[in-house]
Amino acid sequence: MKIKYNSPVILTYALISIGVLFINNLLYPSLIKQFFAVYPGTRFSDPVQDFRLVSHVIGHANWSHLLGNFSLILLIGPLLEEKYGSLKLFEMVFVTALVTGLLNTFLFSTGLLGASGIAFMLILLGSFSNIRTGEIPLTFLIVAVLFMGSEIISSLGKDNISQFAHLIGGGIGAVYGFFRI
Repeated sequence: MKIKYNSPVILTYALISIGVLFINNLLYPSLIKQFFAVYPGTRFSDPVQDFRLVSHVIGHANWSHLLGNFSLILLIGPLLEEKYGSLKLFEMVFVTALVTGLLNTFLFSTGLLGASGIAFMLILLGSFSNIRTGEIPLTFLIVAVLFMGSEIISSLGKDNISQFAHLIGGGIGAVYGFFRI
């Protein structure tokens, strides 16, 4: 048997994120702050800030943060990449990163980093895996209530977690799944 690189978008995303955190921790301690986190007060004339609007989904605060996100992404992502194709899944990841980056920049006074918005996009998208025209899968409704409801409740507290990114990511996954774009 040979090992197959079966999910190029998801595997490449995971490997880049692992590499960035590894380099940040061992060689360049400000790498993530400088290039892989988005901050409020954006100057759109700054190419680095433009890059951070999407690269923030690569940076993670620590190994626990990365493992929490990628345990879900590596579980769900390859199945969805097979269903929708690599190019379409890359588009979904890119759109989710850009939308969460832009909205966080304009609406919040805190920075944002991590792949949790992508994880939630994949969770909600996955609940549409067997949708038929004119139907709303019960799995989607249950997943939406459980995951999105818990994020809304969690947003009432202060825990340094961006429930906003989770909710937006889940919403984008639901839109892609519902309209099968």
